[in-house]
Amino acid sequence: MNLRKLAQGRDCQVRIQGVCNFDPETTVLAHYRLHGLSGIGMKSPDAFGAWCCSSCHDVCDGRKRSVFSPSEIAQAHLEGVIRTQHALILEGAIKA
Repeated sequence: MNLRKLAQGRDCQVRIQGVCNFDPETTVLAHYRLHGLSGIGMKSPDAFGAWCCSSCHDVCDGRKRSVFSPSEIAQAHLEGVIRTQHALILEGAIKA
């Protein structure tokens, strides 16, 4: 199953307050960064990605500044990963 393609047209699950554009047309799979799973030129596995709008993705990847601390942004992203995994489990796309 291609989890990146499944992200297309979905609602953002990261939902950073005051940042999220709520536009499913901009949603992509945003990979969560974690030491040991990702690094320079290496993304974490698709299972550790969140459905994320372009605005939230820009903040998570550091392309856009925000009033939130790095830990708050990481928390929002991680919560988005969990919401995304839950939706995928309910749809039968991944198994629990």
